[in-house]
Amino acid sequence: MLLKKMKKELLLLSLFASGTMLMAQSNDTLLIQGRDIPQVEVVARLEQPTDTHKKLSGEELNRDNTGQNLPYLLQSTPSLLATSDDGLGVGYTYFRVRGTDHTRINMTVNDVPLNDAESQTVFWVNMTDMASSLTSLNVQRGVGTSTNGSSSFGASINMATLPTQQMLNDSTPVHVALQFNGGMYKTFRERVAVRAQLPKNFWVEARLSKVNSNGYLYRASSDLFSYYGAVGYYGKKTNVTLSAFGGTEKTYMAWDGVSAKSLLTDRRYNPAGEYIDANGNVAYYPNQNDNYKQQHFQLNLNQRLAPQWSLNATLHYTHGAGYYEQIKADKDYKSFGLPDHEIDDTTFVESSDFIRFKHLDNHYYGGVFTINYRSEPADLTIGGSGSHYMGKHWGLVSDYIYQDVTAHEYYRSNGTKAEGNIYAKANWRVINKAQRRLTLYGDLQYRYVYYHIGGINDEDLKPLNVTRHYHFFNPKAGITYEDHGHQVYFNFALANREPSRKNFTEAGEHDIPRPEKLYDYELGYTYSGKKWFAGINIYFMDYKNQLVLTGKYSDTGAYLTRNVDKSYRAGIELTGRWNPAPWFQWEANLTLSRNKILNYTDWVTMYDENWEELPQKEVDFGNVTIAFSPSVIFSNMFTFNYAGFRADIQTIAVSKQYLDNTMSEEAILKPYTVTNLTLHYQLPLPKKWPNIELMAQANNLFNSAYESNGGNWMCQFEDGSRYYSPWYYAQAGINVHAGFVVQW
Repeated sequence: MLLKKMKKELLLLSLFASGTMLMAQSNDTLLIQGRDIPQVEVVARLEQPTDTHKKLSGEELNRDNTGQNLPYLLQSTPSLLATSDDGLGVGYTYFRVRGTDHTRINMTVNDVPLNDAESQTVFWVNMTDMASSLTSLNVQRGVGTSTNGSSSFGASINMATLPTQQMLNDSTPVHVALQFNGGMYKTFRERVAVRAQLPKNFWVEARLSKVNSNGYLYRASSDLFSYYGAVGYYGKKTNVTLSAFGGTEKTYMAWDGVSAKSLLTDRRYNPAGEYIDANGNVAYYPNQNDNYKQQHFQLNLNQRLAPQWSLNATLHYTHGAGYYEQIKADKDYKSFGLPDHEIDDTTFVESSDFIRFKHLDNHYYGGVFTINYRSEPADLTIGGSGSHYMGKHWGLVSDYIYQDVTAHEYYRSNGTKAEGNIYAKANWRVINKAQRRLTLYGDLQYRYVYYHIGGINDEDLKPLNVTRHYHFFNPKAGITYEDHGHQVYFNFALANREPSRKNFTEAGEHDIPRPEKLYDYELGYTYSGKKWFAGINIYFMDYKNQLVLTGKYSDTGAYLTRNVDKSYRAGIELTGRWNPAPWFQWEANLTLSRNKILNYTDWVTMYDENWEELPQKEVDFGNVTIAFSPSVIFSNMFTFNYAGFRADIQTIAVSKQYLDNTMSEEAILKPYTVTNLTLHYQLPLPKKWPNIELMAQANNLFNSAYESNGGNWMCQFEDGSRYYSPWYYAQAGINVHAGFVVQW
């Protein structure tokens, strides 16, 4: 009885700790405070039942959440790697799936695109502790099924808010939760959340989170705030929810990376903001910060049209605005379109130290909808979206040495993007018996994109005039057979996607970006037993004009890409889980892959023996491994759970990665292995007392000195020899955090 009671308290705690509610996709009728309310679908996700999904509840997602950004909470996902600039996962944080970077991973919240329309990325610092506002998250590797926003070229992440069935069944009128944890490098997280059932089928909830950290690297500090709020009404056939979420961030830059030599002398060295002051001493600009605010608003309608038909529709609006400030030491005036500085009538200075401000202000709005039909033999979803984006970009610069406080505008540009898509997807259960099922899946999508960029380019101050119209047709199909725990499946998907803003504005004269095309083939088998599960998924992703990372990056830390004619990613993903006893679980996954560019050529900067620059030369490198694509990724998790105590021991091992596409051993990320330990204890308090859970976490338990990201600059001499200058992002050694959650 005690164990059963503790499990119930843990369930209630975890449901509220996630901070939001997701309505389950079911036709069941719920009894809430004496009222029969049918549960209708909030987010219609018709998926093919395959092993390429990893579905996480809010409880699972937030179990080990101490304030790191979302990618670090997904590290048990097959083929997924997370990395951060600050070394802790609190500041700027990124991830890759199957070697594909986050700009080509489709991310949605309640079916609304989360990726920025121009950069096509999600900056998690803009909404720190976002995981606390989720109770459902689905990572689908590969192209997956049709959704809104740009096509997924490595994976899609579908997130949801709004109530779960368990939360709607909860008759407690008010829940309150307080959470605090702190740790090394002055990392602190505070969260307060309230959820309440109101009269006449209304509910309301709110969450505030604050995360601060000095970062592992020197001065890589983060000052982050986020919020989530929602109010909803549940009727017998109509549900309406208005939600708002977002946040503000101020982070000291850690974008620049460090050399291999710096790693040996001081792994925490951060060159950002460094300059030589008037006395000839090394100094660091105190305001080398990124500042940004972002707000999301969603109005969701869920209407049951008939017993088997339902409608989901959402209107959305997102506003983001901010700037970053940095010192640019020893830069020519002409690089900012300014005349040389005049000392007197005969003396002019060509260069100085400058303070640069780069601003952006964007608005994104639109609507999404799905019409859903559910029956025993077949499911059908017809959906679509329309959206419009307007983004302004401008830069100001002032002279730091000569104290010219006047901020001169040196570039201004704008981006406009309009897109719409329509899709229909269906599951048809040709055979549908008790433990035997044969399902056919079909999915057709048409997507139109209009994109225009005008103004002055910030990179070279040249005029920008880019206008593109894209028409994409993305068909998908699959077949799944299930019989007494055995499942075998095959699916095929064709995906197309447009280049991002950076692909245009930072492209070289030889690299005008073209849209990408992907043919994705997935074949798999799984078996589910009473105490164990095993799966194998074989994938082959055949690309045309894939935009691959070159290893180079811009002065804002954005990695540069270029199209390659033919390339592929092929691999085997093995997954397994074993539950030999109620108190122990072993879960592991392994990815073995080959990631190749066929007949790769690139334009290389040339120098003579005296380091005098020569015209660029196109070099043929042959068949090469794609940068940042390890051939082996392994994740292992041991979980012990007994009498209110829980321990998770996670180990992640990654093989060598190349920092560019030349396969040079002089520019690699070395293999690394990291182990994290998390401990939980639910205090055995009387029923009427608040629920209290204690938590402690030790990341990188064995103090591994490793780098999870980097880049490289390469040039070639006339005699054919090459010079490599790689840089790295060092990750923290062992770092310990602890805290508690109180819920009543």
